[in-house]
Amino acid sequence: MFDDALLARATALVADYTAAGKTIATAESCTGGLVAGLLTAVPGSSAVVERGFVTYSNAAKAEMIGVPAALIATHGAVSEPVARAMAAGARAASRAAVAVAVTGIAGPGGGSAEKPVGLVHFALAAGGAVRHRERRYGDLSRAEIRHRAVIDAVALLEEALAS
Repeated sequence: MFDDALLARATALVADYTAAGKTIATAESCTGGLVAGLLTAVPGSSAVVERGFVTYSNAAKAEMIGVPAALIATHGAVSEPVARAMAAGARAASRAAVAVAVTGIAGPGGGSAEKPVGLVHFALAAGGAVRHRERRYGDLSRAEIRHRAVIDAVALLEEALAS
């Protein structure tokens, strides 16, 4: 399911978070739980993965992690403000030290000129800060966009521990 290189990174991430005594929550839309799935593929991940939220619908974003419906209505589910609210909301709705959020358009449909297929917004809530990252992967396959999004979510989690 996950390639060896990505599993090795996840294994190192779990070991590093375990050593640091920190836990992770995920809030995923376009990745549909793949980030949490990758982390929990690692033995011992129960010490690190506090919980995962698959908030695929707008209602789930609002109900499960407190993303304001007005924010989604104003900016759309695939936006920096919503990604930030997802990460902050997942952290607040969990006992995790760090929360990573992913929302995007994996395609093959659903894109527009303003928000094309392959646009993914990430956010990471740690401490009092919420960081954002935007990626435009292009019109790749749905599987490739989701795979690349998991890689970038892992990178954010790695950076959070390093800082």
